[in-house]
Amino acid sequence: MSNRLKNELSPYLLQHSENPVDWFPWGDEAFEKSIKEDKPVFLSIGYSTCHWCHVMEKESFEDKEVAGLMNQSFINIKVDREERPDIDNIYMEVCQMLTGSGGWPLTVIMTPEKIPFFAGTYFPKHSIHGRIGMIDLINRVQELWTNNRDLIYKTSNEIIQNLHRDVRPDSNFSIEQILTSAIDSLHSSYDRQYGGFGYAPKFPIPHQLLFLLNYSLINNDRYSLEIVKNTLNKMRLGGIFDQIGFGFHRYSTDRQWLVPHFEKMLYDQALMVQAYLDTYSITRDDFYKISAEQTLEYVLNKLTSPAGGFYSGEDADSDGIEGKFYLWKKSDLFDIPELDVEFITNVYNVKDNGNFVEEHGQISAHSNILHLTKHFSELAAEMNLTEDEFLNKLFAQNKIIYDFREKRIPPFKDDKILTDWNGLMISAFAKAGRILNNKIYIEIARKSVEFTLNKLTYSTDNKEDNLIFLYHRFRKNQAGIVGNLDDYAFFVNGLLELYRASLDFNYLKLANDFTITMIDLFEDKEKGGFYFTSEEQDDLIIRKKIIYDGAIPSGNSFALNNLISLYHLTGNQDFMNSAVRLINFFGSEISKTPSAYTFFLNGIQIYINGTIDIILAGDIDNPKVKDFLEIINNTYIPGVTLLNINEQNQIEMKKLSKFTESIEIIPSKPAVYFCNNFRCSLPIFTVEELEHALKGINNKLD
Repeated sequence: MSNRLKNELSPYLLQHSENPVDWFPWGDEAFEKSIKEDKPVFLSIGYSTCHWCHVMEKESFEDKEVAGLMNQSFINIKVDREERPDIDNIYMEVCQMLTGSGGWPLTVIMTPEKIPFFAGTYFPKHSIHGRIGMIDLINRVQELWTNNRDLIYKTSNEIIQNLHRDVRPDSNFSIEQILTSAIDSLHSSYDRQYGGFGYAPKFPIPHQLLFLLNYSLINNDRYSLEIVKNTLNKMRLGGIFDQIGFGFHRYSTDRQWLVPHFEKMLYDQALMVQAYLDTYSITRDDFYKISAEQTLEYVLNKLTSPAGGFYSGEDADSDGIEGKFYLWKKSDLFDIPELDVEFITNVYNVKDNGNFVEEHGQISAHSNILHLTKHFSELAAEMNLTEDEFLNKLFAQNKIIYDFREKRIPPFKDDKILTDWNGLMISAFAKAGRILNNKIYIEIARKSVEFTLNKLTYSTDNKEDNLIFLYHRFRKNQAGIVGNLDDYAFFVNGLLELYRASLDFNYLKLANDFTITMIDLFEDKEKGGFYFTSEEQDDLIIRKKIIYDGAIPSGNSFALNNLISLYHLTGNQDFMNSAVRLINFFGSEISKTPSAYTFFLNGIQIYINGTIDIILAGDIDNPKVKDFLEIINNTYIPGVTLLNINEQNQIEMKKLSKFTESIEIIPSKPAVYFCNNFRCSLPIFTVEELEHALKGINNKLD
């Protein structure tokens, strides 16, 4: 029998629509019923590709005994954290506050007023090994609710008071010391042998690598660059990367990047691609280019909708077993026609008895995770092949395995489309198009922007303000859920990358306009910083400002980077004022543990070191302009901005970026200008002059 989730659009909520638990979606109906029936609220938050969410569902939410107790004692609410990150952010903070850790599934028990008094993550059906089970938990909460409600409300009041303790701005911080402390922390936690930071589990955190890349160039720090290269090398060779279908799994359970949790998330692909692209741009090592291209190939094959949006991710499980789709027994390989089993066995370290130890220390049941322990060049040399010959054979053999693997039961795909994650992917494709000179990638980014503008925007009835707003989620041809800070900040970042790649003025104008809307909706103009939700989001107990850069950088971090870029592109002082308020508000908080905010710090180091602002005057179809553009795009400079002004866009450009008014456009004589504080150099007319100028300002490491 279906519950109230049957009419929802979220794949995660629909997965629970046949549970015997009487689930409600988040909304007034559930909380009004909670008040009417005088019951606490049981809130369960997860997402469709979460392995432990599936485990808890199978053990408890599908179990009639547990469901009966839940329905008797609680009003039960299910939330998809990817649809409602605003809800998840608040109650995850509570969980971390009460337990010192967090994760999903997130379990919260609260009063009818939405004030929590208990939080945790996964709970088994029965208590075991010191972990309380669902049956005992429900009985204990029921006893407290009936006999000691004063204690519950005392606890909930203390929690809400702690939630309302906001960051207190304090000007007593040193930006230079923050940057130094972050670098020292990353260097000290770096795993020299296997790359990454810490030991196990290991998460790919690309924004840490992007921060180190820029720091390495700004400060001529070769060691930071080596950290990035080694980490990216080890991840790409390891089991965390799907060697056959490509793309990165969520994280590694071990130090070696061998045994992953097998879910694949869109945001990981987008951010990893950017780390590999920037490293390629600096080093010109094709290994990083190939890694980026293969990850984009996975996104195009599995996570791209025909209309141009990008799906959220793929599950870890298939046929009810985590990783089953990706694992191989050696005997399986002999069943694949035309496969060179000896070659694949040697390259991917396939063993008769399996090649990995499971998370809980058990030897795998003859299963293998395909991975490499040597670089392509080493393997080629061992086989007396050139690297190109080796790669050609490897990719041909991969395709044979891929086609055979496609006959297996695939992991579940979460096909909802989220504005913020699409913004990340737009950035990745646009950057790939620019750095790799690939127009197809740029067109993919364009198509996704058009999808977002057509399907995920809305306007108010007030025609005078002419504002466009963002929705957060699209699925089954329906958009919904008011956009949050991340939606605006991430989408603007995608627009800025697409402008840089295409030099289409429309994308710069859109980035400018959506940023103005973002400031209007989310900024605390008195204290500084951006709230995650707008004031119209009135179903929450608190508005929070989020700064922590976790698996995905925060909206505040993206906002800072965008604001600095837009200030240099437009000269709009309001953008820099917001950026300065943002830094001042969070500076003292960041100074406590700087390495937890590396994408924010990326913006800070551009802010204090300044940018290189380049204006390209001339039609982008002009051969000389194309020559200039190729040289600029092949030079990695942290924080560089690029404007193109030509006969077609000059009127609009000079309105938006008033400092370009003095730029003269001579159709027969394209020119490049280098600008600082909106004062521009004399024009450069030749490729040789441009190369000389860039060489003088570029700190690229050899």
